[in-house]
Amino acid sequence: MADRALTLALAQLNPHVGDLVGNAALIRATRAEAAKAGADLILFSELTLSGYPPEDLVLRPKFLAECRAELEALAADTADGGPALLLGVPLQLGGQSGNCVALLEGGKVAAVRVKHDLPNYGVFDEKRVFTPGPIPGPILFRGIKLGVPICEDMWTPDVSEALAEMGAEILLVPNGSPFEDGKTAERRALARARIQETGLPLVYVNQVGGQDEMVFDGASFAVGADDTTVLTLPAFQAALGIITLGRAADGKIVLSSPQPSAPDLSRDAALYSAMVVALRDYVDKNGFPGVILGLSGGIDSALAAAIAVDALGPSRVTGVMMPSPYTSQESLDDAAGVAERLGIALHTVSIEPAMAAFAGMLAPLTQGRAADTTEENIQSRARGVTLMALSNKLGAMVLSTGNKSEMAVGYATLYGDMCGGYAILKDLYKTDVFAVCRWRNRHAPAGALGPLSGSDTLVMPERVITKPPTAELKPNQTDQDTLPPYEVLDAILAGIIEGQNSHAEIVAAGYPEALVTRVGAMLDRAEYKRRQSAPGVKLTRRSFGRERRYPITNGYRGG
Repeated sequence: MADRALTLALAQLNPHVGDLVGNAALIRATRAEAAKAGADLILFSELTLSGYPPEDLVLRPKFLAECRAELEALAADTADGGPALLLGVPLQLGGQSGNCVALLEGGKVAAVRVKHDLPNYGVFDEKRVFTPGPIPGPILFRGIKLGVPICEDMWTPDVSEALAEMGAEILLVPNGSPFEDGKTAERRALARARIQETGLPLVYVNQVGGQDEMVFDGASFAVGADDTTVLTLPAFQAALGIITLGRAADGKIVLSSPQPSAPDLSRDAALYSAMVVALRDYVDKNGFPGVILGLSGGIDSALAAAIAVDALGPSRVTGVMMPSPYTSQESLDDAAGVAERLGIALHTVSIEPAMAAFAGMLAPLTQGRAADTTEENIQSRARGVTLMALSNKLGAMVLSTGNKSEMAVGYATLYGDMCGGYAILKDLYKTDVFAVCRWRNRHAPAGALGPLSGSDTLVMPERVITKPPTAELKPNQTDQDTLPPYEVLDAILAGIIEGQNSHAEIVAAGYPEALVTRVGAMLDRAEYKRRQSAPGVKLTRRSFGRERRYPITNGYRGG
């Protein structure tokens, strides 16, 4: 190693998938900042140059050629003697595409390593677009042998152990690891397992930001060979961390940092922050001027509005109250209260004329038939058409407000409350909706553009949280007319969905067999609705869509 210790910068950035020029500019700006901090080397997250995950962009030869050209240009920058880069990039190598990390030093691409273990589960399908590389050997950088396992390469022992056997002195792990509830502890446990197996310190750099149905929380960290946490970067914020690599008397690499570690977020804070960042990036990266949503006076729309304001600011959020003859004064007052506290515009558009028009249009075909869910769904669809019309006219994206409990059992109307460009609560169970609302009434996340919180400045009126949930599609209706209590429903759903437990196992946990069977049947029947729903951010271990894939035409009833 050189006479002095080396300074390593951890670049926790928010790249934009496909924006190679923009990402290269972000990389250069980060390099300039790191140079001021005296960095010798910067470790970026997985595929920073292309953004992660690039999906089928990788199958386009022109895209890969442009990635190579941008990489070469960034490599040329390092001829100035400033920091070297360990940069994630998709590359075509020998006619095959690889998920790579390149060392850019001295004006050239000095080394390339290819991801060995390609994930092909959950939200990942890397085997579809990438070819796995061989077990990577260490990269020699200024006297230190760097082991660079890429993301999934760290989740099993093989690559790290092979690197240690080949003489690696530290593990530098670039990641594209999306957020899910409880994953922070899982990552750290795996990192510590690799440290214990290899005896090497480990630096983990994860990207931050939203990408379609995923959000990346950053929360990068460095842990010494003695299992001491040296640095933790903040969750859901872009950040630059500084680590010093020195040698102990026995020649082994030791880590230190001049920066304090960021505190871990509580569960409710993490869930809320994930939704804020996911929505902000979905709206901004896709170029929407703002969002528009129905404000019903209920808890789901209130939470969605609060998230939108924290993500975008009140001037980019518009609420619409769409009363029917069944809308209570309490709901009108609560919707107005939410809008006032959040500082957003609230418009009122009655759907009663639309209800009357549809009743008249359908009368020749429906006379003699009793009112049922048909008339209820017409109300929801009239609201959906209203919001979509305003979206077309004003340009704002419709924000859908349905939660995971409703999506699971089909307690939602196709082309009605399910319409929209993004479903921000899609992977949040109703019981967590209540918990997160209570959290937001006491706290504001870092970077929030909405109001502060406190006992005298509640973001949501307390009645919005405490009153019985209702769709108000008929007189005196509540959700519990159709559904079991949410704490019971969510426990059964979590057992089936997240735990993949059989009905017998859930019954053994203390839930009535008839109810478990009923909930399971509702879950299965609603698959066709979920296939047509708006995208929404992944929060749980098994979000609907990529992670839980069941056939719509399904004759299995085994539970």
